[in-house]
Amino acid sequence: MTTMDAQSSESKQQPYWKKYTHQPHWRSKEQEFDAAKIGMWLFLVTEVLLFSGLFCAYAVFRLLYPDAFANGSHYLDWRWGTLNTVILLFSSYTVATSIHNAQMNQQIRLRINLAITMLCAIAFIAIKFTLEYIPKWSVGKRPGSWFSYPWASEPHEPIWWSIYYSATGIHATHVLIGVGLLGWLLIRSFKGHFGPKHYTAVEIVGLYWHIVDLIWIFLFPLLYLIH
Repeated sequence: MTTMDAQSSESKQQPYWKKYTHQPHWRSKEQEFDAAKIGMWLFLVTEVLLFSGLFCAYAVFRLLYPDAFANGSHYLDWRWGTLNTVILLFSSYTVATSIHNAQMNQQIRLRINLAITMLCAIAFIAIKFTLEYIPKWSVGKRPGSWFSYPWASEPHEPIWWSIYYSATGIHATHVLIGVGLLGWLLIRSFKGHFGPKHYTAVEIVGLYWHIVDLIWIFLFPLLYLIH
């Protein structure tokens, strides 16, 4: 076997993160990484703008109909909201740790933390749908013209439920997207795609997940702790 053949064979045995080279339209790996991170931050700004509109609607309608919001919030169980808050905060820790694991080439810990983060996201969605959405929807606590709860004591309660389902529904959609992204990272981690020299995707998804958690930290007190 020639020296060139030996080098080629050794190169094939190396994990992907060691062999990774930046795309030709970038000058270096560092420039590629910085551009990806700035792009993600710009996207997150648009996410903040999206939820800012919901927060403004919340503020206006709460000022107009405070009793409706207090009555509507009374039907929410703060204990489930608290549990979901703890789950998301813990998932923020595990996703941040997974970035550190990739930087330190701790492959097993990287996979474990990505898996835990994904399971936390799934648990959040399961609690939201099975213990909150389905029980409320089934008794008529629905948004807008779909509202049919017979014991409502405030005529503007449908507005409250519209805000509740819009804000938490859009947030839950982001959590579901996060599940897909985390699963994608987990699959790639088993193929050796992430390590000290290449962990861009892990950090970008981590940024996305942190904004999802941060938005929930605002939604939880605004919706669950009014009363």
